[in-house]
Amino acid sequence: MDEEELIVSQRDLNRIHVVRLTLEGRQSVRRGAELLGISTRQVKRLRKKMREGGVKGMLHGNRERKPWNRTAREAVKRVLQLARGRYAGLNDRHLTEKLTEQEGMKVSRATVRRILRQGGIAAARKRRPKRHYKRRERRAQAGELLLWDGSPHRWLGENGPQWTLVVAIDDATGALIHGAFSEHEDAQSYLVCLKQLLLEQGIPLAIYMDRHGIFKRNDDHWTLEEELAGERIPTQVGLALKSLGVEPIFALSPQAKGRVERLFGTLQDRLVSELRLAGIRTRHQATAFVNGPFKIDFNRRFAKPPQQTEPAWRQLARGLDVERICSFHYQATVGNDNAVRLAGVILDIPEGPNHKGYAKSRVEVRQLLDGRWRVYFKDELLLETNKPKLEVPLRTVGRRHRERLREVTFSLIT
Repeated sequence: MDEEELIVSQRDLNRIHVVRLTLEGRQSVRRGAELLGISTRQVKRLRKKMREGGVKGMLHGNRERKPWNRTAREAVKRVLQLARGRYAGLNDRHLTEKLTEQEGMKVSRATVRRILRQGGIAAARKRRPKRHYKRRERRAQAGELLLWDGSPHRWLGENGPQWTLVVAIDDATGALIHGAFSEHEDAQSYLVCLKQLLLEQGIPLAIYMDRHGIFKRNDDHWTLEEELAGERIPTQVGLALKSLGVEPIFALSPQAKGRVERLFGTLQDRLVSELRLAGIRTRHQATAFVNGPFKIDFNRRFAKPPQQTEPAWRQLARGLDVERICSFHYQATVGNDNAVRLAGVILDIPEGPNHKGYAKSRVEVRQLLDGRWRVYFKDELLLETNKPKLEVPLRTVGRRHRERLREVTFSLIT
């Protein structure tokens, strides 16, 4: 027994003796208060506790408990062990969640922070002063506005490969709607994201994005067809959005995308650790994890209810061909041999009804996300084939390289 416990015990013994004397009538309440150095009201309370519960009832209710702000040495040691091992790299809040939910240790974030700093473990994220920015009001309904963007990062840790994570979040709720990993940020990664959004949620009213060339034509070149039409042909992603009636809203600056940029800050901190703990090794596994347990947990913690409960998502029209919309679109002219040639890929058009041929006809060629090709003539499907993918996708070929493709008679939508 240490000195502090001895002093406390002696005080309790003295209180017990004096209060018992007052109960037996051998000493007045006032004299008892003078001896104990407390008020007569306190003495009366102690007398009541002793009458009702004896000596044990008179003692403080927390007498045998450890003070709330003192964590057991074993628990401190365990927290530091986990913070340096299994949960290395997690920020204070994330670590607190894991300790509570996975390890059964009910400690506050403030306690975890104090243990880590005193244990010599620096903060995973620096606590920067908040910057002043003008807050943009959230949209009222889920599905009214989505924000999407891509972030290149070493998502499997410093020694892992660099992938790009393309995510879409709902502006009204802050909920993560979809995420997918790809090798690069390109049109295909966004078309994949759009396809999943359509299948899982429906059609949003608008999407907020940056002014990247994937979404918006930033060059000054107008084709003859565009000049005659008085408008520019959209990009591949822009064409898909236009066909769905989705309004593209372009950010005027990186700061204007603050909401999605802050999300990536959270993901680069939290998701990297979760992927490591889940033993993820491939892009396919990572994408499945993001859209499975991670999304459920993330939205449970961070998503907010919308101002209006009625969602703004539009349902897909019956018969809408999502694969055709979320694909690469080219306009081509069929050759005299009823074939379409695209940079070395030859698509032979089969004979139509009554021996109909399609030579010199303008057709729509679609390269689907899985590599299949389709050829349409006035919405009639003429051909679907599993021709190999282009070594150099047509969408990436610049004007100075198109001279090499003179044998290809088509107009390219970039």
